[in-house]
Amino acid sequence: MSTKKISKIDAEWRAELDPLEYQVTRHAATEWAFTGRFWDHQERGIYTCVCCNTPLFASDAKFDSSCGWPSYFKAINLDNVEKRIDRSHGMTRSEILCKVCDAHLGHVFPDGPLPTGMRYCINSASLRFEPSD
Repeated sequence: MSTKKISKIDAEWRAELDPLEYQVTRHAATEWAFTGRFWDHQERGIYTCVCCNTPLFASDAKFDSSCGWPSYFKAINLDNVEKRIDRSHGMTRSEILCKVCDAHLGHVFPDGPLPTGMRYCINSASLRFEPSD
């Protein structure tokens, strides 16, 4: 499946996002652990990209990893996320971005639960939530 990319100038992103959303999604900042609106969120629904509303994670893939950020063991559709090597802060990690708008979402680690063994550790500031009916 081919996804149409969304590209905007910096001023457009700044106008559309609150300051934390902007710093996290456009400059790979990280919100403080245990402070994001979704780290302990229990409602049923879909988490979408705050920048472009692309569906990213379902609530049935969310789990408590005790890390302080929302964690998921799989993405809704791997065509919606992109993995890149991140060597910032003296570490080598796998950064996760929205494939549609290149928003920084967080990182993925191979220490999650079955069935995937993955932990998508995602900033709440990079997400919106659409509750299930």
